[in-house]
Amino acid sequence: MKKDLHPKYFPKAKVKCACGNAFSIGSTKEEIEIEICSACHPFYTGKEKIIDTMGRVERFKKKLERKEELKKKK
Repeated sequence: MKKDLHPKYFPKAKVKCACGNAFSIGSTKEEIEIEICSACHPFYTGKEKIIDTMGRVERFKKKLERKEELKKKK
């Protein structure tokens, strides 16, 4: 087996989430920054978290409102 082929392994690599949660895992990187972790992910928390990209959520909600108004008129 060749020497120095594999990257260095950090058994206690630090992971920092945008929500402020921090924990350690094994990784080839010493520090990792993530946007969503198990403490703030909607699947694990049961809370709805909408990340709005360029107003798409607002446009979708407006479409739903128009649809409901049309149903009421009929």
